[in-house]
Amino acid sequence: MVIVDNDNLTVRTHLQGGVNAVAETNLFWNLSDAFAPQEGFDPDTQWLEFYFKPGVSFTTNGEGPAKAYGKVSGVASYTEGTDGFDFRNQGAVTLEEAYVGLTIAAADDLTFDISAGARELKLGTGMLIASGGSSGFELGALKFGPRKAWDMSVIGRVTKGGTALTGFFLNPNERPVIDNENRLFGADLRHDFAGGGFVGGSFIAVTQSGTPYIQAAPGGVGAPTFLPGGRDGTNTVNFYAATGKLDGVLENWRFAIDGAYQWNDRLDMTAWAGRVQVGYTFAEAKWRPSITYSYQTFSGDDPDTPELERFDPLFYEGSPSAWSTGSKSSMVFINSNVRSHGLALRGQPSPKDTLTLRYNHIRANELRSPLQFGQAERIDIGTGGDLANLVVGVTDAHVSDDLFLEYSRIITRNLFLTAGLSISEPGEGIENTVPGGVPAWTGGFVNVVFNF
Repeated sequence: MVIVDNDNLTVRTHLQGGVNAVAETNLFWNLSDAFAPQEGFDPDTQWLEFYFKPGVSFTTNGEGPAKAYGKVSGVASYTEGTDGFDFRNQGAVTLEEAYVGLTIAAADDLTFDISAGARELKLGTGMLIASGGSSGFELGALKFGPRKAWDMSVIGRVTKGGTALTGFFLNPNERPVIDNENRLFGADLRHDFAGGGFVGGSFIAVTQSGTPYIQAAPGGVGAPTFLPGGRDGTNTVNFYAATGKLDGVLENWRFAIDGAYQWNDRLDMTAWAGRVQVGYTFAEAKWRPSITYSYQTFSGDDPDTPELERFDPLFYEGSPSAWSTGSKSSMVFINSNVRSHGLALRGQPSPKDTLTLRYNHIRANELRSPLQFGQAERIDIGTGGDLANLVVGVTDAHVSDDLFLEYSRIITRNLFLTAGLSISEPGEGIENTVPGGVPAWTGGFVNVVFNF
């Protein structure tokens, strides 16, 4: 929405928001009843969540090669009822974006850009760097997750044609009650092809962090070891690539690959992760259906070695269409010590309607090794809930099978409807923790989002 547009300045307002109704049954496979019944955790709950995100941006329009720009926005979010992590009637109003920048267009299609402040930044496919802000819990809007901007960033970018070199310093906007004072810097080199494909790589260094790591007990017997400030000094290299429009016999195919290697000399740590995707679109069929197979894996700590091999996913994008491991299960497992075979079937009954069915078969990479810990995703069922937290790992690799059906409709160019149903069947790894079996975890949601 343009409110000022002249030879010197363009000013736009921005407005985004939504309401989401959520219902969950047998949350976390009802493990709380077995491991922390004294806490009174209710595994069946319903809630409403809201968010409102207004903002204003500007760009200068001078005749010279330099143009200044900037943006300020905020988020008001609230949860009515008790959410999946047992936070009730919580919300907050926070600053989201607040940055200024300068772009200089040089000769020969060369552009220089630098900005500073609170803003969004995503590298590659979002495997490691995407979600700079925290939502849910005492901030409200758990499922929506409307906060994406980093609390502080300095981003410099040089672009020539389809190639961009980006350098960055990042300070994530963490929840105040668990602010681990993470600081990161690095660089990303990416090339985007005219047909829509891309290839790139990143280097990310953590220069300061209070985020703990967790290491399996020797032989997987006993309590794991917590390493305070373990993330401090961790380095990661990441490679990513995806095809765009292909010709000939591969015309309807799509391929993508991501990989990461991680090390921390202070802890004698090496870890790895990766994903391959293969997709095919039935371009001539009704509804234009497509099928995508994904395999993603993240190393876990081997309890039979003194070294640490547990992958740290940093600040990844955790939506089902990006890097979540499962639908329901992604509320439990972060991308560490897990692997998943995934299938996504997608069809469009009309240009405005999309149906997507996702299936994930999820397994642990290492037995008797920590599965679920970190990034504000840990289930705090109670002092007696360590086993429910899956901190000590599982004795069978199969942990769950998730099925998620999602429907999306474009109501208008600014108004969108999404609804979904999901179920997570526990695998032997989860069922073995409770005598007598574990129930399936089910849920659903419906939301409306507007974006101007």
